[in-house]
Amino acid sequence: MPAIQIQLIAPSGYPHDRAALARGVERLRGAGCALSGLDVLDRSELRFAGSDAERLADINHLADLSTLPDLVLTTRGGYGASRLLPHLRYDALRERLAETPVPLVGHSDFTALQLALHAKSGLCTFSGPLLADLGTDAHDDDFSWRHFWSTLTSASTALAWADAGVADVDASGPLWGGNLAVLCSLLGTPYFPGAKGGGIDGGILFVEDVGEPPFRIERLLYQLHLSGVLGRQQALVLGGFSHCRPGPNDNGYDLAAAFAQIERVAGIPVVHGLPHGHGARQLTLPFGAPARLRVEGGSARLDFHGYPHLPLGSSPAVPGRQGREQGQAGSTPNP
Repeated sequence: MPAIQIQLIAPSGYPHDRAALARGVERLRGAGCALSGLDVLDRSELRFAGSDAERLADINHLADLSTLPDLVLTTRGGYGASRLLPHLRYDALRERLAETPVPLVGHSDFTALQLALHAKSGLCTFSGPLLADLGTDAHDDDFSWRHFWSTLTSASTALAWADAGVADVDASGPLWGGNLAVLCSLLGTPYFPGAKGGGIDGGILFVEDVGEPPFRIERLLYQLHLSGVLGRQQALVLGGFSHCRPGPNDNGYDLAAAFAQIERVAGIPVVHGLPHGHGARQLTLPFGAPARLRVEGGSARLDFHGYPHLPLGSSPAVPGRQGREQGQAGSTPNP
Protein backbone atom coordinates (compact mmCIF):
# COMPACT_ATOMS: atom_id res chain seq x y z
CA MET A 1 0.00 0.00 0.00
CA PRO A 2 1.46 3.42 -0.92
CA ALA A 3 2.53 5.65 1.95
CA ILE A 4 0.08 8.34 3.04
CA GLN A 5 1.49 11.68 1.89
CA ILE A 6 1.23 14.39 4.57
CA GLN A 7 2.05 18.04 3.87
CA LEU A 8 2.95 20.14 6.92
CA ILE A 9 1.86 23.78 7.17
CA ALA A 10 2.73 26.36 9.84
CA PRO A 11 0.26 29.27 9.63
CA SER A 12 0.61 30.43 13.24
CA GLY A 13 3.24 30.17 15.98
CA TYR A 14 6.84 29.06 15.65
CA PRO A 15 7.85 25.62 16.97
CA HIS A 16 9.07 26.45 20.47
CA ASP A 17 8.64 22.80 21.59
CA ARG A 18 10.80 21.22 18.93
CA ALA A 19 10.98 17.90 20.79
CA ALA A 20 7.19 17.42 20.60
CA LEU A 21 7.20 18.22 16.88
CA ALA A 22 10.07 15.80 16.27
CA ARG A 23 8.17 13.07 18.13
CA GLY A 24 5.11 13.82 16.00
CA VAL A 25 7.17 13.46 12.82
CA GLU A 26 8.65 10.16 13.97
CA ARG A 27 5.28 8.84 15.07
CA LEU A 28 3.77 9.51 11.66
CA ARG A 29 6.79 8.05 9.88
CA GLY A 30 6.60 5.01 12.11
CA ALA A 31 3.01 4.53 10.97
CA GLY A 32 4.20 4.46 7.36
CA CYS A 33 3.44 8.07 6.38
CA ALA A 34 5.66 10.22 4.15
CA LEU A 35 5.99 13.86 5.24
CA SER A 36 6.76 16.94 3.16
CA GLY A 37 7.10 20.57 4.16
CA LEU A 38 9.50 19.76 6.99
CA ASP A 39 11.26 23.07 6.36
CA VAL A 40 8.40 24.86 8.14
CA LEU A 41 9.73 23.42 11.41
CA ASP A 42 12.87 25.55 11.05
CA ARG A 43 11.13 28.87 10.40
CA SER A 44 10.60 31.65 12.90
CA GLU A 45 10.02 35.40 12.83
CA LEU A 46 9.14 37.06 16.12
CA ARG A 47 6.41 34.82 17.60
CA PHE A 48 5.42 33.42 14.19
CA ALA A 49 6.47 30.39 12.12
CA GLY A 50 7.98 32.60 9.45
CA SER A 51 6.94 35.78 7.70
CA ASP A 52 3.34 36.40 6.72
CA ALA A 53 4.32 35.68 3.10
CA GLU A 54 5.92 32.35 4.00
CA ARG A 55 3.01 31.21 6.13
CA LEU A 56 0.51 32.32 3.49
CA ALA A 57 2.36 30.38 0.81
CA ASP A 58 1.97 27.18 2.85
CA ILE A 59 -1.75 27.29 2.08
CA ASN A 60 -1.99 29.14 -1.23
CA HIS A 61 0.46 26.84 -2.98
CA LEU A 62 -2.03 23.98 -2.61
CA ALA A 63 -4.03 25.58 -5.43
CA ASP A 64 -1.08 25.18 -7.82
CA LEU A 65 0.04 21.63 -7.08
CA SER A 66 -0.43 19.15 -9.90
CA THR A 67 -0.44 16.34 -7.34
CA LEU A 68 -1.96 17.12 -3.97
CA PRO A 69 -0.95 15.43 -0.72
CA ASP A 70 -3.35 12.99 0.92
CA LEU A 71 -3.52 15.12 4.06
CA VAL A 72 -2.49 18.62 5.19
CA LEU A 73 -1.51 18.86 8.87
CA THR A 74 -0.91 22.03 10.89
CA THR A 75 2.18 22.02 13.09
CA ARG A 76 0.93 24.07 16.07
CA GLY A 77 -1.38 26.88 17.15
CA GLY A 78 -0.57 30.17 18.84
CA TYR A 79 -1.42 33.29 16.86
CA GLY A 80 -0.95 34.54 13.32
CA ALA A 81 -3.57 32.92 11.10
CA SER A 82 -5.84 35.98 11.16
CA ARG A 83 -3.13 38.00 9.40
CA LEU A 84 -3.40 35.71 6.40
CA LEU A 85 -7.14 35.82 5.80
CA PRO A 86 -7.30 38.82 3.43
CA HIS A 87 -4.64 37.26 1.20
CA LEU A 88 -5.80 33.67 0.72
CA ARG A 89 -6.66 32.59 -2.84
CA TYR A 90 -10.16 31.46 -1.95
CA ASP A 91 -11.47 30.88 -5.48
CA ALA A 92 -8.39 28.96 -6.59
CA LEU A 93 -8.38 26.85 -3.44
CA ARG A 94 -12.08 26.08 -3.83
CA GLU A 95 -11.61 24.94 -7.43
CA ARG A 96 -8.54 22.81 -6.75
CA LEU A 97 -9.81 21.19 -3.56
CA ALA A 98 -13.26 20.59 -5.03
CA GLU A 99 -11.58 18.64 -7.81
CA THR A 100 -9.48 16.61 -5.36
CA PRO A 101 -10.74 16.96 -1.78
CA VAL A 102 -7.94 16.90 0.79
CA PRO A 103 -8.41 16.91 4.57
CA LEU A 104 -6.86 20.00 6.21
CA VAL A 105 -6.40 19.35 9.93
CA GLY A 106 -5.60 21.59 12.90
CA HIS A 107 -7.20 23.43 15.80
CA SER A 108 -6.66 26.37 18.15
CA ASP A 109 -5.55 29.34 15.99
CA PHE A 110 -6.31 27.20 12.92
CA THR A 111 -9.98 27.94 13.71
CA ALA A 112 -9.52 31.29 11.93
CA LEU A 113 -8.56 29.54 8.70
CA GLN A 114 -11.40 27.06 9.06
CA LEU A 115 -13.95 29.83 9.43
CA ALA A 116 -12.58 31.78 6.48
CA LEU A 117 -12.17 28.81 4.15
CA HIS A 118 -15.75 27.75 4.84
CA ALA A 119 -17.15 31.28 4.53
CA LYS A 120 -15.28 32.18 1.33
CA SER A 121 -14.68 28.81 -0.33
CA GLY A 122 -17.24 26.43 1.17
CA LEU A 123 -14.46 24.04 2.18
CA CYS A 124 -14.86 21.38 4.84
CA THR A 125 -11.78 21.19 7.07
CA PHE A 126 -11.06 19.37 10.33
CA SER A 127 -10.69 20.48 13.92
CA GLY A 128 -8.23 17.89 15.13
CA PRO A 129 -4.77 17.23 16.57
CA LEU A 130 -1.80 19.34 15.56
CA LEU A 131 1.57 17.79 14.78
CA ALA A 132 2.69 19.01 18.20
CA ASP A 133 -0.25 17.19 19.81
CA LEU A 134 0.63 13.93 18.07
CA GLY A 135 4.10 14.29 19.54
CA THR A 136 3.17 14.91 23.16
CA ASP A 137 3.85 12.36 25.87
CA ALA A 138 0.15 12.01 26.77
CA HIS A 139 -0.55 8.81 24.83
CA ASP A 140 -1.96 6.82 27.70
CA ASP A 141 -4.68 5.22 25.59
CA ASP A 142 -3.99 6.60 22.07
CA PHE A 143 -7.50 8.12 22.05
CA SER A 144 -6.61 11.12 19.86
CA TRP A 145 -4.43 9.07 17.51
CA ARG A 146 -7.10 6.41 17.00
CA HIS A 147 -9.89 8.91 16.39
CA PHE A 148 -7.68 10.88 13.99
CA TRP A 149 -7.24 7.87 11.70
CA SER A 150 -10.71 6.47 12.34
CA THR A 151 -12.33 9.67 11.06
CA LEU A 152 -9.95 10.40 8.20
CA THR A 153 -10.20 6.90 6.71
CA SER A 154 -13.99 6.55 7.03
CA ALA A 155 -16.83 7.99 4.96
CA SER A 156 -18.87 8.47 8.14
CA THR A 157 -18.05 8.52 11.82
CA ALA A 158 -19.87 8.38 15.14
CA LEU A 159 -18.70 9.17 18.63
CA ALA A 160 -20.34 8.94 22.02
CA TRP A 161 -19.74 10.38 25.46
CA ALA A 162 -21.41 10.42 28.86
CA ASP A 163 -22.42 13.20 31.26
CA ALA A 164 -23.87 15.45 28.55
CA GLY A 165 -25.82 17.33 31.23
CA VAL A 166 -28.94 18.11 29.24
CA ALA A 167 -32.41 16.75 28.59
CA ASP A 168 -33.02 14.60 25.53
CA VAL A 169 -31.95 16.14 22.20
CA ASP A 170 -32.26 15.06 18.58
CA ALA A 171 -30.82 17.72 16.26
CA SER A 172 -29.36 17.72 12.76
CA GLY A 173 -27.34 20.36 10.94
CA PRO A 174 -23.86 21.33 9.79
CA LEU A 175 -21.18 20.75 12.42
CA TRP A 176 -18.98 23.79 12.95
CA GLY A 177 -17.01 25.68 15.57
CA GLY A 178 -13.61 25.49 17.24
CA ASN A 179 -11.69 27.72 19.60
CA LEU A 180 -14.15 30.12 21.23
CA ALA A 181 -11.89 33.18 21.43
CA VAL A 182 -10.72 32.85 17.82
CA LEU A 183 -14.27 32.24 16.63
CA CYS A 184 -15.59 35.38 18.34
CA SER A 185 -12.68 37.44 17.00
CA LEU A 186 -14.05 37.01 13.46
CA LEU A 187 -17.73 37.52 14.26
CA GLY A 188 -19.29 40.01 11.83
CA THR A 189 -16.35 39.92 9.41
CA PRO A 190 -16.37 38.56 5.83
CA TYR A 191 -14.44 35.58 7.18
CA PHE A 192 -17.21 34.38 9.49
CA PRO A 193 -19.62 31.87 7.89
CA GLY A 194 -23.26 32.65 7.24
CA ALA A 195 -25.18 35.56 5.78
CA LYS A 196 -23.36 38.84 6.53
CA GLY A 197 -20.96 36.98 8.81
CA GLY A 198 -23.72 36.01 11.19
CA GLY A 199 -23.10 32.29 11.56
CA ILE A 200 -24.33 29.07 9.99
CA ASP A 201 -28.10 28.76 10.30
CA GLY A 202 -29.38 25.54 11.86
CA GLY A 203 -25.92 24.33 12.78
CA ILE A 204 -24.47 22.29 15.62
CA LEU A 205 -21.89 24.65 17.13
CA PHE A 206 -19.03 23.24 19.23
CA VAL A 207 -16.62 25.43 21.20
CA GLU A 208 -13.56 24.95 23.41
CA ASP A 209 -10.87 27.15 24.92
CA VAL A 210 -7.82 27.25 27.16
CA GLY A 211 -6.44 29.57 29.79
CA GLU A 212 -9.40 31.96 29.91
CA PRO A 213 -11.04 32.77 33.26
CA PRO A 214 -14.73 31.85 33.52
CA PHE A 215 -16.00 35.42 33.19
CA ARG A 216 -14.25 35.76 29.83
CA ILE A 217 -15.76 32.48 28.65
CA GLU A 218 -19.21 33.77 29.59
CA ARG A 219 -18.52 37.10 27.88
CA LEU A 220 -17.51 35.34 24.65
CA LEU A 221 -20.59 33.12 24.76
CA TYR A 222 -22.72 36.19 25.44
CA GLN A 223 -21.23 37.77 22.33
CA LEU A 224 -22.51 34.82 20.32
CA HIS A 225 -25.85 35.08 22.10
CA LEU A 226 -26.36 38.83 21.72
CA SER A 227 -25.30 38.75 18.07
CA GLY A 228 -27.98 36.16 17.36
CA VAL A 229 -25.57 33.37 16.42
CA LEU A 230 -26.59 31.03 19.25
CA GLY A 231 -30.29 31.49 18.61
CA ARG A 232 -29.86 30.26 15.04
CA GLN A 233 -28.22 26.99 16.10
CA GLN A 234 -29.79 23.61 16.71
CA ALA A 235 -27.50 23.10 19.70
CA LEU A 236 -24.37 24.38 21.42
CA VAL A 237 -21.83 21.70 22.36
CA LEU A 238 -19.24 22.53 25.01
CA GLY A 239 -15.85 20.88 24.63
CA GLY A 240 -12.82 21.14 26.89
CA PHE A 241 -12.03 24.35 28.77
CA SER A 242 -8.55 23.63 30.07
CA HIS A 243 -7.01 25.84 32.77
CA CYS A 244 -10.07 28.12 32.81
CA ARG A 245 -9.96 28.78 36.54
CA PRO A 246 -11.71 31.41 38.67
CA GLY A 247 -9.73 34.37 39.92
CA PRO A 248 -9.32 35.49 43.55
CA ASN A 249 -12.19 37.99 43.27
CA ASP A 250 -14.74 35.70 41.58
CA ASN A 251 -16.47 34.99 44.90
CA GLY A 252 -17.67 31.49 44.04
CA TYR A 253 -18.30 32.22 40.36
CA ASP A 254 -16.82 29.47 38.18
CA LEU A 255 -17.24 27.76 34.80
CA ALA A 256 -20.34 25.92 36.00
CA ALA A 257 -21.95 29.27 36.88
CA ALA A 258 -20.96 30.73 33.51
CA PHE A 259 -22.41 27.79 31.59
CA ALA A 260 -25.58 27.79 33.70
CA GLN A 261 -26.18 31.43 32.79
CA ILE A 262 -25.75 30.71 29.08
CA GLU A 263 -28.16 27.78 29.36
CA ARG A 264 -30.76 30.14 30.86
CA VAL A 265 -30.56 32.71 28.07
CA ALA A 266 -29.54 30.80 24.93
CA GLY A 267 -32.91 29.23 24.13
CA ILE A 268 -31.25 26.15 22.59
CA PRO A 269 -29.92 22.87 24.04
CA VAL A 270 -26.47 23.24 25.62
CA VAL A 271 -24.65 19.90 25.62
CA HIS A 272 -21.62 19.34 27.87
CA GLY A 273 -18.62 17.05 27.86
CA LEU A 274 -17.39 16.82 24.25
CA PRO A 275 -13.87 15.35 24.67
CA HIS A 276 -12.16 17.88 22.43
CA GLY A 277 -9.99 20.92 22.99
CA HIS A 278 -6.55 21.73 24.36
CA GLY A 279 -6.40 18.76 26.71
CA ALA A 280 -4.75 15.36 26.32
CA ARG A 281 -7.74 13.93 24.43
CA GLN A 282 -8.78 15.38 21.10
CA LEU A 283 -11.27 14.40 18.46
CA THR A 284 -11.06 14.95 14.71
CA LEU A 285 -14.23 16.84 13.77
CA PRO A 286 -15.21 17.88 10.22
CA PHE A 287 -16.06 21.60 10.14
CA GLY A 288 -19.07 22.02 7.84
CA ALA A 289 -20.07 18.37 7.49
CA PRO A 290 -23.69 17.20 7.95
CA ALA A 291 -24.16 15.92 11.49
CA ARG A 292 -26.77 14.53 13.86
CA LEU A 293 -26.59 15.02 17.62
CA ARG A 294 -28.64 12.86 19.97
CA VAL A 295 -28.75 12.97 23.76
CA GLU A 296 -30.75 10.45 25.76
CA GLY A 297 -30.51 9.69 29.45
CA GLY A 298 -27.46 11.91 29.81
CA SER A 299 -25.45 10.13 27.10
CA ALA A 300 -24.64 11.88 23.82
CA ARG A 301 -23.95 10.56 20.33
CA LEU A 302 -22.69 12.61 17.39
CA ASP A 303 -22.75 11.22 13.84
CA PHE A 304 -21.23 12.99 10.84
CA HIS A 305 -20.60 12.20 7.19
CA GLY A 306 -19.99 13.83 3.82
CA TYR A 307 -16.48 15.10 4.55
CA PRO A 308 -13.14 14.74 2.70
CA HIS A 309 -11.34 11.56 3.68
CA LEU A 310 -8.44 9.36 2.71
CA PRO A 311 -9.10 6.32 0.52
CA LEU A 312 -11.06 3.78 2.52
CA GLY A 313 -8.82 1.12 3.99
CA SER A 314 -5.69 3.30 3.72
CA SER A 315 -5.15 3.72 7.46
CA PRO A 316 -1.77 2.81 8.93
CA ALA A 317 -1.58 0.41 11.84
CA VAL A 318 -3.64 2.05 14.58
CA PRO A 319 -3.94 0.55 18.08
CA GLY A 320 -7.45 -0.70 18.70
CA ARG A 321 -8.55 -0.37 15.08
CA GLN A 322 -9.25 -4.06 14.59
CA GLY A 323 -11.63 -4.09 17.52
CA ARG A 324 -13.34 -0.96 16.23
CA GLU A 325 -13.83 -2.43 12.77
CA GLN A 326 -15.33 -5.57 14.29
CA GLY A 327 -17.89 -3.34 15.98
CA GLN A 328 -19.63 -0.37 14.41
CA ALA A 329 -17.63 1.12 11.54
CA GLY A 330 -16.38 4.61 12.13
CA SER A 331 -17.38 4.74 15.79
CA THR A 332 -15.49 5.74 18.88
CA PRO A 333 -16.50 4.39 22.29
CA ASN A 334 -17.17 6.53 25.31
CA PRO A 335 -13.94 8.14 26.47
